[in-house]
Amino acid sequence: MQQRVPALAPDALAGRVVLLVGAAGGLGRASALACGRVGATVVLLGRHVRALEALYDELLAAGAPQPAIYPLNLEGATPRDYATLAETLARDLGGVDAVAFTAARFDGLTPLELIEPEVWLSQIQVNLSAPLLIVQALLPLLRQRADSAIAFVLEDPARMRRAHWGGYGVAKCALEGLFAILAEEHHEGPLRVHALLPAPMRTALRSLAYFGEHGEAQPEPTAAGAALAALLGPAAAPLRGQVLDLRAPD
Repeated sequence: MQQRVPALAPDALAGRVVLLVGAAGGLGRASALACGRVGATVVLLGRHVRALEALYDELLAAGAPQPAIYPLNLEGATPRDYATLAETLARDLGGVDAVAFTAARFDGLTPLELIEPEVWLSQIQVNLSAPLLIVQALLPLLRQRADSAIAFVLEDPARMRRAHWGGYGVAKCALEGLFAILAEEHHEGPLRVHALLPAPMRTALRSLAYFGEHGEAQPEPTAAGAALAALLGPAAAPLRGQVLDLRAPD
């Protein structure tokens, strides 16, 4: 049976600071707008500053609290960079209440034997290592809140184990394990760990994998963005440690 998405009340994230890692992508943008519309102060982390600036303006136009832009390229980021991120959030915003990971690197379907070493390393870094290192850096801040949340975005595990998904597929399979371990380590206490498994949606990443698919074949990531925002608020407490699967039931 398909799980029920928590209701997203107009003030569901009021007063909360939400860090969106990979905010300029399709799902990242949808999630940022969803969070801002229900009261969150959204920190937009990504490497494309112009896209982040456009999203910043879009959030203000939608009546959201003033967001913040944090430029960072995950491909070359170091543990020191993540420590600086945590220090900046603490100093400028008083901490952080939730973090969601929507950043991804996918270079198209490629056999493993043909993946360039630097591409492999970058895919593992962005899709797997960066989330862990950011979590490590932010855990002290998240634990200071009476209620806080981490949300990962997963992919269909059966599909990720098929041919040609390369470093992205390997990283996403491992990310599912990272989520499960972290969720069990925080099965109680103020910090909740969640995961979202979206239904197919229209994003740049999908167009690389399904280049023959008509552009209008899948919906915009609006529903997935709203679901991710819902996981970051207190109403998602019953889904603690679970994967919220938005795919249509078989």
